Amino acid sequence: MLGNFFYCNPTKLYFGEDSLDFLNTELPKYGKNVVLIYGGGSIKNNGIYDSVVKILNANGKNVAEIAGVMPNPTVDKLYEGIEIARKHQADFLLAVGGGSVCDYAKAVSVSVNCSEDPWEKYYIRFEEPDCETLPVGCVLTMVGTGSEMNAGSVITNPHTHRKIGHVFADEKIMPKFAILNPKFTLTLPHDQMVSGIYDIFNHICEQYFSGEDDNVSDYISEGLMRSVIHASRIANQDPQNYEARSNIIWAATWALNTLVSRGKSTDWMVHMLGQSVGAYTNATHGMTLAAVSLPYYRHILPYGVQKFRRFAINVWDVDPAGKTDEQIAHEGLAAMESWMRELGLVMNISDLGATPEMIDGIADGTLIMNGGYKVLDRDEIIKILKESLS
Repeated sequence: MLGNFFYCNPTKLYFGEDSLDFLNTELPKYGKNVVLIYGGGSIKNNGIYDSVVKILNANGKNVAEIAGVMPNPTVDKLYEGIEIARKHQADFLLAVGGGSVCDYAKAVSVSVNCSEDPWEKYYIRFEEPDCETLPVGCVLTMVGTGSEMNAGSVITNPHTHRKIGHVFADEKIMPKFAILNPKFTLTLPHDQMVSGIYDIFNHICEQYFSGEDDNVSDYISEGLMRSVIHASRIANQDPQNYEARSNIIWAATWALNTLVSRGKSTDWMVHMLGQSVGAYTNATHGMTLAAVSLPYYRHILPYGVQKFRRFAINVWDVDPAGKTDEQIAHEGLAAMESWMRELGLVMNISDLGATPEMIDGIADGTLIMNGGYKVLDRDEIIKILKESLS
């Protein structure tokens, strides 16, 4: 492994069918005024809302709610949440939902006591909080983002067509705890389930496709990817399979809790492309990633042939006998494409609502990262996006 790094992750995880009970262990550590944050109301239909509120009441909490957090939380929704949390004099934020709800809670956390516009400060200038932040806890109901155990927060500005993620530098922004009950994910619609699965897989890819040194993180990543592929195939056929869903929820957390990024430069261009597509289409995050992934990876493959070769052999069991490195590498991407189609993922951005007229704007909204095998220029971004249209 090359370079120097530090690793700190203070988030406590509670895993399993009885994990919600541990909310009773955590809540007494925080103040009386709690803001409960959730999405479109599915938690009220499946009983999770009632269970959480019962525990909050039993712990004597004074509860306000921020409901209706959308899959791509907007800056306007952020401003609304800030006002609710301020009015409630919030001591603690409890996010119950998927990654977008967790992301949103962290955005509220760093903004409640901020005297500046949080969009400008955190998502345009990428500054760090210089104010007091609120502690966050998560009860996970959809998996994919890993937001339950990292300091990242993605917010969309629909007025400027920008969807931007900020991974905060201070580990205090990470959730204090996260509750992972695989049963809470069993009621997800199929498209949300497979979208989350691909989000997990691509998080690993973004970190894996960087560097050429002999790195422990790459070996861990390969194991995680094989586990996701295996469990996804079971869950795709039998969405109620608890064991498969439990492995998926656990893999999601480890895919993006900063562990496998240690010693890596990391890429993240698929996310930059996908997020910009999402800002124009409001499409589901995992689907935007799926739609741009293969054109991007085929474009950068010549600059990272050896890692793509290793990916083909170690993740997809491609037989290297009698083949060139490039042939092996391309066969690995072909196996990946076959798996993606098997799951039923969206494979082009036109199916998400993108049109040729949007390409220039999407390209202009794509942040360019420099940690992968090729630093893209604008012409390359446009080429990849055009290839992603169909």
